[in-house]
Amino acid sequence: LSICSKICYAIGGAPNQVAGSAAAFFLQIYLLDIAHITPLHASLVLFIGKASGAVTDPVAGFFISKSRWTKIGRLMPWMLACTPFTVVSYFFMWYLPPFVSGRVAWYLTFYCLFQALTTLFQVPYSALTMFLSTDQKERDSATAYRMTMEILGTLIGAALQGQIVASAHISHHCISNPPVNTSDSRHDTPSFPDPSDPLSHQAKVYMIAAGVIGGVYLLGIVILFLGVKEKDDPYALNSDRAIPFCKGLGLTTKHGPYVKLTASFLLISTAVQLEQSNFVLFCTHAADLRNHFQYLVVTILVSAAVSIPFWQKFLQRFGKKCAACGILWMIPFAVMLVTIPNLILAYCMAFVSGLSIAASLLLPWSMLPDVVDNFRLQNPHGKGHETIFYSSYVFFTKLSAGIGLGISAAGLEFTGYKPGICRQSDNVILTLKILIGAVPAILILLGLFILLFYPITEESRKETKLALEVLR
Repeated sequence: LSICSKICYAIGGAPNQVAGSAAAFFLQIYLLDIAHITPLHASLVLFIGKASGAVTDPVAGFFISKSRWTKIGRLMPWMLACTPFTVVSYFFMWYLPPFVSGRVAWYLTFYCLFQALTTLFQVPYSALTMFLSTDQKERDSATAYRMTMEILGTLIGAALQGQIVASAHISHHCISNPPVNTSDSRHDTPSFPDPSDPLSHQAKVYMIAAGVIGGVYLLGIVILFLGVKEKDDPYALNSDRAIPFCKGLGLTTKHGPYVKLTASFLLISTAVQLEQSNFVLFCTHAADLRNHFQYLVVTILVSAAVSIPFWQKFLQRFGKKCAACGILWMIPFAVMLVTIPNLILAYCMAFVSGLSIAASLLLPWSMLPDVVDNFRLQNPHGKGHETIFYSSYVFFTKLSAGIGLGISAAGLEFTGYKPGICRQSDNVILTLKILIGAVPAILILLGLFILLFYPITEESRKETKLALEVLR
């Protein structure tokens, strides 16, 4: 693979991360403080949206596995076709409708549509890794390029969104006249006017950000199409038959390495999602860092982006399972930030969290091709199973993340979160601290414990590579 092909492949996945980052960091606070829907309704939007995207994954995998080879490949047509509709659904997901009573249905519809469409892009895009090269090192290298660019995309999304919409969340009332009693927020005055007018300042800045990110989508798909050439299945014989989707799904869910990898990283990815979705709320309401949250988010993502090459070299030298220890680093700093909400500590926590997030993003996508190769060795005369592996993996991680986000937003509703006020109650602040500190720590520890039993080592990976070379 040429460096140009790797870069073009990596750029193709960046727009999804740009949009996903903006939604992960800002959608919950947008629904609560700008759209003024209740935390319970916000939890329904977040959970059902993620669940709809998760359900779409195996459906997308089924239809993609049935696709025929075309002049531009088997996977590329899916990515080209869904991108324009993704841009439209993303824009309306951040549009504030003039009516109030139907806002929950509005956001639920477009968030579900956006999640489903991004799935139709992400499944063929992630499976494309297997059709770039037959060499494991080349695929690992392409994955590292992809992860670096996706984290840069996450950085661009959070930075663009944060800088454009920051003015919508700064209240001079909260800064100049903080209430003395923080235990009861019922008599506090709102820090923002109700932006029921779609032309209000808060609504306009969010629509501007959505339009900019929509343009990034179009640019990314053009570069992917022009710079990447998809290859047909390099191992399959002409006599080999495609594995039926339902049979393939059953085989993948019984494949030991795949089950352990998926179980481990669905817990870890849920922890990262909880950190992302509640971080801005925590900075705004629990840590008195409302004027720094956009810079803290940028610090997290810059740290993640620059550390990807380090993690790539680390896993090549010490192994992929050993590199998973880096995910642990965020736990002590998150706990310290919750107990001592200090500005300098917040930046330290942001930097270390970026290192851990980079490891948590790179490792599963680097390990999944090894699992697919292991499965190929055990089932040498079947083909078309790559999209089944990738779609079912994304399904499980999205479903777990949706459950986690729904529970966190429901917890805010239960403890009495009120949108638009300067100081939330002590119960809400305690809930945010638990969602940032304790819950992610427990999920990460459980995920890494499961990963200890992951059976593919560096030695077995090399043996699999040699065996596949003989088959080929």
